Amino acid sequence: MDTNQKLKYWKKRIFWSIWITYACFYLVRVNMSVALPGIMGEYGISKTAMGGVLTALFTMYAIGQFVNGQLADKFGARKLISIGIIVSAVLSMTFGFTNGWLTGMIIVWGLNGFFQAMGWSPSVKTIANWFPLKMRTKKAGLLGTSYQIGSAASWALSGFIVGLLGWRWAFFVPAIIAIVIGLHWAIRGRNAPEEVGLPTAEEQHEGRIGDGIIKKDNHLGFKYTLKTVLLNKRVWTVALGLFCLNIVRYGFMDWAPTYLFEVQKAAISTAAFKSMIIPLAGSLGTLYASFIARTLFKHRKAPIASIMLFFLALFCFIFPKIPVGNWIISLIFLAIIGFTTYGPHVLMVTALPMDYGSRKAAASVTGFIDGWGYIGAALTGVGTGFLIDNFGWNYAFYFWVLGAVGAAILMLTLWNQGPVKGKYH
Repeated sequence: MDTNQKLKYWKKRIFWSIWITYACFYLVRVNMSVALPGIMGEYGISKTAMGGVLTALFTMYAIGQFVNGQLADKFGARKLISIGIIVSAVLSMTFGFTNGWLTGMIIVWGLNGFFQAMGWSPSVKTIANWFPLKMRTKKAGLLGTSYQIGSAASWALSGFIVGLLGWRWAFFVPAIIAIVIGLHWAIRGRNAPEEVGLPTAEEQHEGRIGDGIIKKDNHLGFKYTLKTVLLNKRVWTVALGLFCLNIVRYGFMDWAPTYLFEVQKAAISTAAFKSMIIPLAGSLGTLYASFIARTLFKHRKAPIASIMLFFLALFCFIFPKIPVGNWIISLIFLAIIGFTTYGPHVLMVTALPMDYGSRKAAASVTGFIDGWGYIGAALTGVGTGFLIDNFGWNYAFYFWVLGAVGAAILMLTLWNQGPVKGKYH
């Protein structure tokens, strides 16, 4: 086949391989939210204590993002993603044997967070390497649906397993699937088109076909990647915005099944299936936000992100006021919350890192932004549990509203900022 046909084949192969692989990271991460009521019920563990387990994952994930983002720019996605998902799967299995030992749960789930952080930054780096600037906003939106569909699949699978076999099996079965997918990526993945003799992203952008020589994706050094991250005000703004947004996102992701179980009186398997509406609607929000950014706002992502975040704050405020048992209204609101959460989120962790960094520092910028996001997630893990235990569910929702408003205001300051163009963009 000629160069264009070969490039088309490899782009399709790489994109869908990375999509499936990252979706499966969530099978051994979001399974915890469905298992929470069973764990707390069997061992009498408080929400604050289980919030500490969630916070352990988020804290180590944040640390892992800061570290692994830099490593991904140097070593590439093929190695890091394979190691990350396989070790994460092993740790998920291990968690099923902790038997109510709180310290053990914190250690195992914290380690899981670090290896989970080997997934996203290398994935964004791969998209930046394989696709030229004009295609990245669209591909960012499509890639973002991976973890929304992955979340929904995890809730569905874990909900079914918990109802059939008990909460422990929600940590065993998804892990087996994740290991298989990790091996698949190790075989199918490639870090960059030049590794198979295809033109680089810059050559594609300029309409050149390259020299056909197989080369490594060269690293420009940690000085370059650190400077690109730490001295960029736009990157800092997005990072702090994601810190605020993840307070809401993980508030709902980790506690929605428990809220529906305790307050709306749904069976836990039913609650898990109802909670699936959040990421499923979120996948539509992702595609919508990407489309509006490309068309109406000419590749500026901050305008649509800030608008959707203000609506997120509004619907978070109203949601706990829905009467018990009113499932239709509850599901509509959960769908809107998912739609307005994930649309901005994907732009902030996928498209904007590529806009404000470069493909040579895409993983580093993504890791920095997502690292700050998971500091927010760590705060909401234990913070939400504490608020529910001591003040009730309403105060947890008020906490999430503040997060949404903070994110909206920060993104508003970037309204006029479009993609930065340079040598490696």
